[in-house]
Amino acid sequence: MPFMDLIFGKGELTGAISTATKDSGNIKDVVYGFLQNIITQHGKEFALGWICFGIIVAVLLKNLFLYLSFYFLAPIRNAVTKKYSKLLYNKILQLPIGYFTEQRKGDILSRSSNDISELENSVIGALDGMIKEPLNIIGIVIVLFIISVKLTLFVFILLPLAGLIVGRIGNSLKKHTNKAQIKWGEIMTQMEETLTGLRIIKAFNAEVRVKKSFFSLVDEIFLIKNKILNKRDLASPLSESLGVIILCCVLWFGGKLVLSGEILSGSSFIGYVALFSQIINPSKALSQAVYNVNRGNATLDRLNEILEAPIVVEEKKNPIELKGFTDSIEFKNVIFSYQDATILDNINLTIQKGKTIALVGSSGAGKSTLADLVPRFHDVSEGNLYIDGKNIKDYSLNSLRQQISIVTQEPILFNDTIAANIALGKPDATEAEIIQAAKIANAFDFISNKEDGFNTIIGDRGSKLSGGERQRLTIARAVLKNPPILILDEATSALDTESEKLVQDAINNMMQNRTSIVIAHRLSTIRHADEIIVLQKGSIVERGNHDTLIAENGYYRKLIEMQEVK
Repeated sequence: MPFMDLIFGKGELTGAISTATKDSGNIKDVVYGFLQNIITQHGKEFALGWICFGIIVAVLLKNLFLYLSFYFLAPIRNAVTKKYSKLLYNKILQLPIGYFTEQRKGDILSRSSNDISELENSVIGALDGMIKEPLNIIGIVIVLFIISVKLTLFVFILLPLAGLIVGRIGNSLKKHTNKAQIKWGEIMTQMEETLTGLRIIKAFNAEVRVKKSFFSLVDEIFLIKNKILNKRDLASPLSESLGVIILCCVLWFGGKLVLSGEILSGSSFIGYVALFSQIINPSKALSQAVYNVNRGNATLDRLNEILEAPIVVEEKKNPIELKGFTDSIEFKNVIFSYQDATILDNINLTIQKGKTIALVGSSGAGKSTLADLVPRFHDVSEGNLYIDGKNIKDYSLNSLRQQISIVTQEPILFNDTIAANIALGKPDATEAEIIQAAKIANAFDFISNKEDGFNTIIGDRGSKLSGGERQRLTIARAVLKNPPILILDEATSALDTESEKLVQDAINNMMQNRTSIVIAHRLSTIRHADEIIVLQKGSIVERGNHDTLIAENGYYRKLIEMQEVK
């Protein structure tokens, strides 16, 4: 406005009172008074230089603070990723084993990566748009009221109409975003299953079928994301178009005020229009922020499904520390149900210290579930489980699981060194302790033959090792932890004869002087168990040692005969 008055005025700044002083309290009068003094003392060209200098300083300050806003926003942006990654991973570790039988791995991986990135982007968009832009708009509106109350009130009749149009489009974005995230989870699941089962896919010539299924998912998410981007990208041009329409209305109405000589001078009106045009960009950014909030809400809902999932295996506030196992494990009238299905029904069983108990039965009889109750992977639905005479729920989870080692039928290893895998349960183990554990597990010889020995990286899930080598590492891991209680999901059933003998010898070494719960698949390996528990449909139908059960000529003998026929 000073520039317009100076260039097109007749000697004085026509938009201001010539006697304005710095004491008037009006910012406009202060600026005009300052420039009028410069014109009086140095001429109009010098004043023009001051105006240009003021514009340059204002723009430099604007961009300086714009950079600073990004500088201070960067840690917040990264903190979103850091916080939710930690929260999600921590929750995954806390959730019971049963939770993941209902969930697809790929969907959880998608939420841990794609959803968190989506949340990061939407939160930053919301922070930037929902905080900065309203402040910009409020500041501009205040100045517009100072220049012309009548014209600004006219504008405020039009703005709500524009906001209503933009808002209606934004409401449908959340629904499409949620669909896209679900499809991403399905894609991640199929990718994970393909990588895991590639050998089977090729062996059964299933490439065409899995490819068709995967391509179908990709096509679906392609269409959904197109809809999301179309709606999101509509925000900016729609806001700008509405802004220009409103601007033209302002030009028409304000021009009438100027031409009629009412209220506004020409320079004030041009300044008003220029200032009003500055609302368009903040309005566009604000509408974009609304879209980001809707996207962020959809993503947050998916993350909260995991973060707010109930932890059914909870630790007491002041739990007892289980220092060691001294007497027995007792199942007393134990019932375990899952989703209205009874898995274990009225189990009564006492396992004395130092004894070996074998669990046998057909698939789905409840063998693994019964063993999983001891380390509290699940909690009993009814009845009680005691260790050394105290309810297992009274012990801290950490101290309870410190007394137990598990060797599974499928060896679970991590993409790390051999030494790190053996020392998983005892990270402070010395090199000598690791070597001794490897010797007990019959693993020392094959480890020594590796080029890097105990520092050999074994690959994803131990893919660089044979089946027997992987299983012996899991046994070495259990040996090093040196627990009084062992849970063995028979580790030799998937091995060749030579590997089976080495692994079985390692298991026999490990079981000495320990209490063992053996989930038996090959019944020939549990002939010497102190007691054999025969399960059928979640109930104990027979119990005793091998000779006793054979003599009873019941379900156990039938299982033995079936395996011998095979």
